[in-house]
Amino acid sequence: MHFDFDATEALSIEMIPKGSGSENNSFLKMAIPADGVDAIKTFVIDCVLNAGGKTCPPTIVGVGIGGTSDLCVHLAKRAATRPLGSVCADPEGAKLEAALASAVNALGVGPQGLGGDSTAFAVHIEIAATHITMNPVAVNMQCHSARRARATLSAQGLEYGF
Repeated sequence: MHFDFDATEALSIEMIPKGSGSENNSFLKMAIPADGVDAIKTFVIDCVLNAGGKTCPPTIVGVGIGGTSDLCVHLAKRAATRPLGSVCADPEGAKLEAALASAVNALGVGPQGLGGDSTAFAVHIEIAATHITMNPVAVNMQCHSARRARATLSAQGLEYGF
C-alpha cells in the first residue's frame, strides 16, 4: 500500500490496551427514566463497589449514558479511555463527572482495593441522545496503568507519542 501526504495531512493511530481485570468489570443497566440522575449515580457507585480491587484501582471510571444499549457500552469504553484532565462536552455531564468522582473516592475502596480515598483518578462520561422511554447506563473501567501509544505518519515522517 502506498500513501502520499501533502504538508497538511497526517495519519494518526492510537493504541489503548485494556487489561481483562478492567474489562471483566463492565456493566449495563436499562434504568427507569423516571428515576432520573439519582439512578445513574446509584448504578455507577454500585458498579465501583462491586468491582472493588479487581479493576486494579485507582481507575478511570467510564460512564456511557443514552443511545441504545450497544452504543451506551461503546460510550462507556470511550469515556474510560479518554485522556485524564478532559471533561464531558455536555455541561450537565461535566457536573455529574465531578459529583461522581467525589462520591467514588469517598467509598473507601482505595488503591488495589486495600482501602483509602484514591479509588479513581477520574470519572468520565459520554452522552448520546436516546428515546424518552429508556435510559441506558453503562460502566467500563480502565485500570491504573492506563497505557496508550500513538504513531503519526505525515509528509515530515513518523512521530511517536506515549
